[in-house]
Amino acid sequence: MVTFLGCIADDFTGATDLASMLARSGVNVSLRIGVPRTEPKNTADIEVIALKTRSIPASDAVKESLSALKWLKQAGAKKFFLKYCSTFDSTSKGNIGPVSEALMGQLGINQTIYCPAFPENGRSIFMGNLFVGQKLLSESSMKDHPLTPMKDSNLVRLLSAQVTNSVGLADHMIVNNGADILKEKLIALKKDGVAHVVVDAVAEKDLEIIANACEDMDFITGGSALAMPLAELYKLSGKISENNNIYRNHELTFGSVVLSGSCSEMTILQVKDFIERGAVAFQLDPIDMAENGIKKVLDWLTEQDFTKNIIIYATADPNIVRTVQDRLGVENAGRIVEQGLSECAVKAKEIGAKNFIIAGGETSGAITKALNISQLDIGIEIAPGVPWTFFGTKNNQMALSLKSGNFGKVDFFTEALSKLENL
Repeated sequence: MVTFLGCIADDFTGATDLASMLARSGVNVSLRIGVPRTEPKNTADIEVIALKTRSIPASDAVKESLSALKWLKQAGAKKFFLKYCSTFDSTSKGNIGPVSEALMGQLGINQTIYCPAFPENGRSIFMGNLFVGQKLLSESSMKDHPLTPMKDSNLVRLLSAQVTNSVGLADHMIVNNGADILKEKLIALKKDGVAHVVVDAVAEKDLEIIANACEDMDFITGGSALAMPLAELYKLSGKISENNNIYRNHELTFGSVVLSGSCSEMTILQVKDFIERGAVAFQLDPIDMAENGIKKVLDWLTEQDFTKNIIIYATADPNIVRTVQDRLGVENAGRIVEQGLSECAVKAKEIGAKNFIIAGGETSGAITKALNISQLDIGIEIAPGVPWTFFGTKNNQMALSLKSGNFGKVDFFTEALSKLENL
C-alpha cells in the first residue's frame, strides 16, 4: 500500500492523539515510534511518525524532523502534516517555527497554516489568541509548565519570534464566512509574502471549514483535531481507503500499571482520584533517586499483586517541582524521573505486566523507547485524543495508552482500564 498522508508529531502522546483522531474517520493509520530504521514496506494510507522533539534544541529537532520527512516521502506520501500540542507548547525559543520552515524548505512550500485548536478538549483560537477553556493560555495552568511555560497567548507573536518569514492571521470573521473566503484570504496573504498563517477556530465546524479550504495544500501544521476532517475529505475523494480492522482485547486483563511523570493540573487530579479509588501507589522522590538510585521502587514493584491497580508517579504540585528543579537542575530532574519510570516499565514487563498507561509526553517518549516499541496499532478511544494502542506479537500482545498531561477527565485511569477489560 502506498502512503498518501505522512504525519510528523513532536512527542509520543501527541502522536497517539493524532493517530486516534485520524482513525475516527475510519481510515487506515499506522503509528511509528521514531523514524523507522528500515525502508518503507507494507505502509498504511496514513503514516504517523512519533518524535521526541518538543523541547530539545531546535537544530536537533529540525534534523530529526527532516529525517522523518525523508522516510515518509520514500513511503510515497503526497501530503504532509506537522502535529504539535493543542496548547502550542513552544516558547519564543521553541521548535515549532524552525521545524516548519525546514520542512517547507525541503518540500518547496511557500505558505502553510497553524491551527492547534481542539474545541472538544476546550482549546480554541480567537483573534490569534489561544484559549484553554475560558482562560487565555497565559492565564491557564500552562503558564507554569516546567519545560514550556506559556506566558503569551498570542500565537502570531509566539510564532513571529521563531521564524524568519512573515506571520499573518486569518481571524474568525474570515473563517466564519466559509472555505472559499478563507482560501481567498490565504491567497491574498501569500501575494503579500506571508508564509505562516495562524487560523482562528472556536468550534468543530470551523475546523471543517479550514480543512475544506486547505485540502489542496501539500503541507499543513496544527493540532490533531484539524487532521480528522482532512482525513475524512481524503477518504471521500478516494485518495485513501476505509479501514475495517477491529482491535480486540487478546487476554490483556492481567497486570495493569500506571506510570505518571506529568505534573499538569489534570494529571494531579487524576492521580489523586486513582489512589482514592484504591490503587496501590508509590510516589517517586527525584532527590532521593539522584542520591540512592531506584532500587527502592523496583523492590517495591516486584512485591506487588498485579491483579490490583498499581501506580508509580512523580506527579506533584508545581511548587514542589520547582523546588526539585532548583536542587537538581531542570534537565537533570526531568532525566532522573524519565529514566526511573522507564526502568519501572521494563521491570513491570519482565514481571508479567501486559497493560501500561503512561501520563506525560516526555515520560511517554522515554518509556516507549525503553520498551523497544517501534510500531503501534490504534484501538478504542478512551478520551478525545487518547486511544488504547496495541503492540507485540499475536501470541504476546500488550496494550499501551499514552496520555498528554491535561487530557482526559478526573477518572481517566479507571475509565481506561474499564474500556480495556470490556473490549
